Amino acid sequence: MSGHSKWATTKHKKAVIDARRAKSFAKLIKNIEVAAKLGGADLNGNPTLYDAVQKAKKTSVPNDNIDRAIKRGAGIGGEAVEYQSITYEAYGPSGVALMVEVLTDNKNRAAAEVRTGLSRNGGTLADPGSVAYNFTRKGVIVVSGEGTTEDDVMMAALEAGAEEIEPHAQGFEVITDPSDLVSVRKALQEAGLDYESADIEFVPNLKVEIDADTARKVFRLIDALEDSDDVQNVYSNFDLTPEVQAELEAE
Repeated sequence: MSGHSKWATTKHKKAVIDARRAKSFAKLIKNIEVAAKLGGADLNGNPTLYDAVQKAKKTSVPNDNIDRAIKRGAGIGGEAVEYQSITYEAYGPSGVALMVEVLTDNKNRAAAEVRTGLSRNGGTLADPGSVAYNFTRKGVIVVSGEGTTEDDVMMAALEAGAEEIEPHAQGFEVITDPSDLVSVRKALQEAGLDYESADIEFVPNLKVEIDADTARKVFRLIDALEDSDDVQNVYSNFDLTPEVQAELEAE
């Protein structure tokens, strides 16, 4: 889930991840396979694959699983993978906008699961373009705040081309142009700053504040969508005030 209030919902996020570790592994493996298929098996020459592997390792995916996924994706050993990438636009409770990224080997199954997840949890599919206009593809690097200051992150990231640094309760989000993601990530590493993830995401141009009750409904919808093995990411334009964040964290 990426609502760009991700640090505010750490407790919720952790509970979801803990409950779905097997599903999480499967989705991370799929990302590795696709990255290897598109750019080859060499991590040094394929930054997308490098980031997919790093993300999998940080989620404790076993190295053997990672190696097999790279070989499958690159077609080494005769195995082959074929996935189709689809993005659905949708509305959630109170008109919250959603972008749902799907990676699937069965388009009909994926469409049915997305429609079911929406219809059972207060969401609806949107017409193409009616939601996407409010989102821009950006590089998003999540940096842990442990032992790190905003000045440290700014000094390393801005010189490498980062557009914005967003502080959160437990760290920082570094926003970049997609073409600068790798160079900024490398600059952070060279500065000795560990990062949690580095991905190309849909970032909302305009956020909407929602109350705690709406937030619970939105989380329930996102959880239902992410229950599908085909749904890789769900992005939203919701924003939470500190008061709403505190109420949700106390639950």
